[in-house]
Amino acid sequence: KLFSLFFSPASQYKFRDLTIEELKNVSKTYPNFTFSMNTYTFKDGSQKDLLNFSGTVPVKYGNAYNIPICLWILDSHPFAPPICFLKPTANMGISVGKHVDARGRIYLPYLQNWSHPKSTLTGLIKEMIAKFEEELPLYSLSSSDAARQSELLSYIAKITEGETDMKSRSKTGDKNEGCFNKITVVGAGDLGIACVLAVAAKDVADKVVLLDLSDGAAKGGTMDLEIFAVPNVEINKDFSASADSKVVVLTVNSLGNAQTYLDVIQSNVDLFRGIIPAVSHYSQNAVLLVASHPVEVMTFVSWKLSSFPKSRVIGVGANLDSERFQYILTNLLKAEVLAKDAWVIGEQGEDKVPSWTSCNVVANQTEAMAAHNSREKVANRAMEVLKGKGQRSWSVGLSVADLTDSILKDKRKVHSVSTLAKGCCNINSEVFLSLPCVLGTSGVIEMVRLEEDPLVQEKLQSSAGSIHDLQQQLKL
Repeated sequence: KLFSLFFSPASQYKFRDLTIEELKNVSKTYPNFTFSMNTYTFKDGSQKDLLNFSGTVPVKYGNAYNIPICLWILDSHPFAPPICFLKPTANMGISVGKHVDARGRIYLPYLQNWSHPKSTLTGLIKEMIAKFEEELPLYSLSSSDAARQSELLSYIAKITEGETDMKSRSKTGDKNEGCFNKITVVGAGDLGIACVLAVAAKDVADKVVLLDLSDGAAKGGTMDLEIFAVPNVEINKDFSASADSKVVVLTVNSLGNAQTYLDVIQSNVDLFRGIIPAVSHYSQNAVLLVASHPVEVMTFVSWKLSSFPKSRVIGVGANLDSERFQYILTNLLKAEVLAKDAWVIGEQGEDKVPSWTSCNVVANQTEAMAAHNSREKVANRAMEVLKGKGQRSWSVGLSVADLTDSILKDKRKVHSVSTLAKGCCNINSEVFLSLPCVLGTSGVIEMVRLEEDPLVQEKLQSSAGSIHDLQQQLKL
């Protein structure tokens, strides 16, 4: 009778009886849960009145803990999984991990593989408890840290109150006032530190925040950054420190024990699920610059998880290779005229290809063929030299600083970066490939037209196909 009150005759729930039956089982197993109807705000700003229930689940992690959760039941339940959140109190902090993101949203294999009638709400809660016993999702905040939790709690409250902060900006106090060009680098590994040092050396930004997501106190490179006090660099573990960044650089890669290449990428996807929503929330107008591997796939993942426009999600792609390619043509092969319009494009790695912007028109077909053959020979020589150049952390860091400089200073400079390639070269799938693009404060301003070359187009289409097949196997 209690649950029937939530479902009016005009209720939008399509499978009312099945849903009520499930809720009865939940109430019987977890009598502390309370049920209500509230307005839920989706990521795109749309809203729906949905049934939800909240309470605590018992978790043993050394000691016994009661973990507060809230589950929202979609109107297509039980054929669609619920949306699950932690519901921390003011003295609880969220431990971002494999199954929980910075906003408290819960991700589990059970949700990803949801299938009625095998999947049930009580089964979901049991798996939730099991995963939380492996990795506790909440921790106690000190009194000073509790104040910083208020913004996150406010965000979660807005979801339940049917409000949206899609267009609002984070309020972070006085610590960022007057900081015009702020960059956040996510990940304190060798690549992350290399990016920080390169950005600092080129004096690109007024402030650089290095988000160290590793466990424990600062160590290794981050400790050295603190010891030698690099100017305008802040090391922090809290996502709120990234607020109002103009550019957010992603350098993190999962170091798990994955057995296959697909498993490695899936581990990175799981890692990004806890990062991208948080940095997107705190810097809603930022350009996301992805340097994590594989860059094409992780740029696609960042685009999907952030809901940013495609222009503001780019990968470092072949920028370093293109700069090296042009340098080799100009300084080693003395082909300065050719270097001006030369680019390395496509997929980072062995499948990258040289290409040229469409600008020079040759008078007749014979001259065009001779020019093409001559250029191809020089390009092949340059690519052979390029093969011997590895991509160390410091060289990628310099490339990141180069891209960041073009974005922050609105240089309108052309770079070969990973961008959404759909619609280019007859590519119909949502994949990111390196293509020459004009960069400015809003990210990709326009894509530079390439000379039509059937062989280049064939290689790009092949790369797009293999990347798309890989993406289809991932669980986002």
